[in-house]
Amino acid sequence: MGFFDRLKQGLTRTRSGIVENLNNVFAAYEEIDDEFFEDLEEVMVSGDIGVRTTEEILDDLHEKVAQNKVKNPAQCKKVLMNSIKDAMRTYEADYEFENRKSVILVIGVNGVGKTTSVGKLASLYRLQNKRVIIAAADTYRAAANEQLAEWANRAGVQLISGQDGADPGSVVYDAVAAAKARNAEMLIIDTAGRLHNKKNLMNELHKIYSILEKTWPEAYQETLLVLDGATGQNALSQAKEFAEVANVSGIILTKLDGTPRGGIAVAIQSELAIPVKFIGVGERIDDLQKFNADDFVDALFDAAPEKEEQ
Repeated sequence: MGFFDRLKQGLTRTRSGIVENLNNVFAAYEEIDDEFFEDLEEVMVSGDIGVRTTEEILDDLHEKVAQNKVKNPAQCKKVLMNSIKDAMRTYEADYEFENRKSVILVIGVNGVGKTTSVGKLASLYRLQNKRVIIAAADTYRAAANEQLAEWANRAGVQLISGQDGADPGSVVYDAVAAAKARNAEMLIIDTAGRLHNKKNLMNELHKIYSILEKTWPEAYQETLLVLDGATGQNALSQAKEFAEVANVSGIILTKLDGTPRGGIAVAIQSELAIPVKFIGVGERIDDLQKFNADDFVDALFDAAPEKEEQ
């Protein structure tokens, strides 16, 4: 099963909620009027897409319906899908770190799949023949080193770690030295997952940023925040808090398989102005992939992916 099929399968519960309800709205009306748009809005907001994002998408839909002289509500489905795609789209510049020697700082609360995402990212880039090193800077969580060591082994990359409870900054320092010595193209750093004490987290992240700027200033810095897609609007709240203490440049959205709350993926970029760059739909090492708005929306609506013109 390819990733698109796994994504489509993973979004089954989200589809059975929001998409089926949208289809009911399309089928219930014979003409496009204010009440039609109000019902669309109610379904989208209740589907974790959020008020602000829903308003932006429906404003775009209003405009496209007028421009294209769409009269039949059933024809709105394709137009709505395109509006959602436009709201979620990522661009080549969002992945600039892939073309440079880069440090990827992976942050997020415990339990969202952060350490797993580090291992899957390492595998993704190792398969592209990049020289990748992982740093285990989450030195406080029990068994974090062991878990990351297992992922590093599966990905076929080197792990730099310290003793449990060691200073995360010292691990980062050693990892940078190793990355430079081995001419690594990518250093991926797993960090502690605390959010309840924002001051400690902020101090720790600022120390890591400072070490990176002093020891490897030429490396491109990318900070990816891992969010659990199954937590819905709570994921947005976490993202806003982390954005206050870190230079978040992208989102990794995990655990989209089996949740009815996959609509949160639509809300994140509009609400935060931070693109979703990777999505995860399972436990396999290749179940984390670069985000593609067209594929996501086509999978969500159970539509065949559009083929690119030759």
